[in-house]
Amino acid sequence: MAQRRHGAALETALLDAAWDELTDNGYARFTMDGVVKRAGTSPPVLYRRWSDRDELIRATIVHVLKESRPGVPDTGSLREDVLTLMREIATAHVQLVTVMYAHLASYYRETGRSPSDLFDPVATGRKAALDTLFDRAIDRGEIKPELLTERIKTLPFVLLRHEILSTFAPVPDHILEEIVDTIFLPLVH
Repeated sequence: MAQRRHGAALETALLDAAWDELTDNGYARFTMDGVVKRAGTSPPVLYRRWSDRDELIRATIVHVLKESRPGVPDTGSLREDVLTLMREIATAHVQLVTVMYAHLASYYRETGRSPSDLFDPVATGRKAALDTLFDRAIDRGEIKPELLTERIKTLPFVLLRHEILSTFAPVPDHILEEIVDTIFLPLVH
């Protein structure tokens, strides 16, 4: 007999099942019934939490982004901190970025949402992580704070995302170094 799950454990199991459904079948074939089957639960359990597919997709993406958030590196150098974070994303998060952009294209068309609606850096904790990384660099005197806008903070990661979406593969280290050394660092020094 399967053990009954409750609370956070049940919600995590449902969201993990939804992620598996999404990555295996794409948005077009993503169904609430498929999630119910994968989670080994009943429709009322799922519908009590999310009334429709759109709500469940949004909750699933936020869940996966929170769960997959890399740690904040503290190497003692802004360059190495940014490169360390980018290397982790470039190798471990290719599937996540691909799903967010390629698999969900029809979701964006149907709902009128955009990737930035799902990729809320505050809700996923990514903003706090980047703020910590950059605050350390400011404290070490590596960055002129007046040059560090929100757009510049995210620039290396936007360029990384572009590289992933261009190849659907891990990004080579020399490209990461080029992004950091020739584009990002000159903007903050």
